[in-house]
Amino acid sequence: MTVVPSERNSPLVAFVALVVSAAATYLATGLHPIWWLMWLAPIPILLASTRLPGRMTFLAAFASWFIGGLNMWTYYHAILEMPLPVIAIVLVGSALLFALAVLAFRRARRASVWRAAFIFPAFWVSLEFLSAAFSPHGTAGNIGYTQMNFLPALQIASITGIWGISFCITLFAATVATLLGSSGPADGKRGLAFAVGVFLLAVLGLGVVRLHSTAEATDTIKVGLVASDLPQNILTESSAETLRLMREYAAQAERLAAQGAQAVVIPEKVSVVLDSDLAQIDGVLSQTAAEVHATIVVGVIHPTGGAKWNEAREYSPDGTIRTYKKHHMVPGFESKLTVGTSRTTWQEQSGKWGMAICKDMDFPKLSREYGRDGVGLMLVPAWDFKADGWLHGRMGILRGVEEGFSIARSPKQGILTVTDDRGRVLAEKESSIAPFATVIVDVPVSHGSTLYSHFGDWFAWLNVGTVLALLLATRSRR
Repeated sequence: MTVVPSERNSPLVAFVALVVSAAATYLATGLHPIWWLMWLAPIPILLASTRLPGRMTFLAAFASWFIGGLNMWTYYHAILEMPLPVIAIVLVGSALLFALAVLAFRRARRASVWRAAFIFPAFWVSLEFLSAAFSPHGTAGNIGYTQMNFLPALQIASITGIWGISFCITLFAATVATLLGSSGPADGKRGLAFAVGVFLLAVLGLGVVRLHSTAEATDTIKVGLVASDLPQNILTESSAETLRLMREYAAQAERLAAQGAQAVVIPEKVSVVLDSDLAQIDGVLSQTAAEVHATIVVGVIHPTGGAKWNEAREYSPDGTIRTYKKHHMVPGFESKLTVGTSRTTWQEQSGKWGMAICKDMDFPKLSREYGRDGVGLMLVPAWDFKADGWLHGRMGILRGVEEGFSIARSPKQGILTVTDDRGRVLAEKESSIAPFATVIVDVPVSHGSTLYSHFGDWFAWLNVGTVLALLLATRSRR
């Protein structure tokens, strides 16, 4: 029999749960999350939901997630310059989704400890999946990104995508809340604890084994990254300034090549390059690539033929020039740029290479297509917003885990980062640390085939189906 506190105690229970969950969520999410707190943050609200009226549960859950989300206020308002109504929609919308997931847990808890433990993660993953399908920001905001410092948990993404990470976090929280609840047969709780414990240990065990497993091949190359945050180098627009900056970057590429770099990545949108200047710019970088025997990739804005492209240009030592046009634009900042639709890959002696630009790495579908192409190394020019350098760079890292490739990401106003297909950071450096910050490191290029690359979002759809089945079962029983 469920033990319900008196009406006098309900507000106190709701308040304590709200405060604890809100504080944990505030620290567990945001631009610099404390990963282990994310596993604990939902528990107080979930536990309280079994002892509170429905309306009070909804309000407490909504308020806890809303308050926790305020850690992004300055980022949204001062850095991204989002209008206040849009910020309100983001914060209120995410809080509403969390409150609905808690209500689903509360209702299921009355029927079965098993149903309660699994409805919350399935409901949450379904909401994240559907949100990502329609959001211009892709998977940004997914709680899976809070775990980027917990490498064993990341490896499940090679099977399920980011959705498996969110599922494990919320399954743990829901299970703990169910086991600590006051109702339910002891045998059912013991069975649930055993099953979920085995599952989570298996996930983490898989992660440890994968981190210690060797790659299918051992081809490596030296990759160099270079970026400048000097005000005069952020985005040049005049022909003279563009030529000056390209020559300076070419000189940096020469220095990295002298240290053994076989590929050099320069940030996104370093210059506006007009058709009238293109031959001269291409000449400078093509000549440098040929002289130093290294591939050079640079990001530019290229207006041409009535379109305005956010473009990455690749200069091979043999004189070949390849281009890639960004698929996913930052709303507001890049709304007037033309959207690209094709991928760019090419075969090198070490393996297949590909290109993407910054926000493209927030969207699993594009990276999955590169994974199916057999890419072993992604070269990614980028431009961050200083404050989000750690988080946005880590979001891209997860695509490598999902699809089995290494990533060399070179942002302005961010963190130069090179990672392998397990999500391990091989080298990193803040772009603001020097007039021209550089990184050079050996990177594995071999492509590692993953189940997620082959089967896509099967796990997310499984969660959607689970939620529908449980809701229909509840309705039929009524």
